[in-house]
Amino acid sequence: MDTFEAIKSRRSIKSFDIHHKMTADEINKILESAILSPTSYNIQNWRFVTVTDQTLKHKLSELSHGQRHVSEASLVIILCADLNSWDREPQRYWRNIPEEPRNSLVDSLRSSYRGKPQQQRDEAMRSCGMAAQTIMLAAKSMGYDTCPMKGFDYEAVGQLIGLPEDHVISMMVVVGKAAKQASPRGGQLALSEVVFENKFSQV
Repeated sequence: MDTFEAIKSRRSIKSFDIHHKMTADEINKILESAILSPTSYNIQNWRFVTVTDQTLKHKLSELSHGQRHVSEASLVIILCADLNSWDREPQRYWRNIPEEPRNSLVDSLRSSYRGKPQQQRDEAMRSCGMAAQTIMLAAKSMGYDTCPMKGFDYEAVGQLIGLPEDHVISMMVVVGKAAKQASPRGGQLALSEVVFENKFSQV
């Protein structure tokens, strides 16, 4: 599917074919696309928990205020981030470049994030947001539909998946075969309302 067509046709689907199963190859194809998403300093701080077990999907549905599409979807991807990825063997993020610039990048990376928890968290949300969009567009190009989600009990989901203390959950994306199409778009704002050339217009 053409990239622009995938962008235009991607919608948040709330009803999936519960009987459809995705293959391991299909899931891997989506995740292989996700890890090509950009991250600052190439720290690749996203971590993906994939859930296909129906019992676990039912539990996730309960923790998502009973939203059925969580249990109906073929796949639930919980997008998490390692807040300390900046300090976990960072040399590996640039293993394909010469040692001198690699060491310089490591020093710069640690200087940028050490002792800055808000920046670590902000970076986690940015990284997972970009990965989520990649997941949704990759899935759409493969004939699947998705729904990004933030409406769930983050603490309880973290306990369910054994989230490490130095990780955070950003969102979930559910993936599957749509059983019901989305309603017409509610209404997009005009470009003139959201785009400003060079700077915001003076009031």
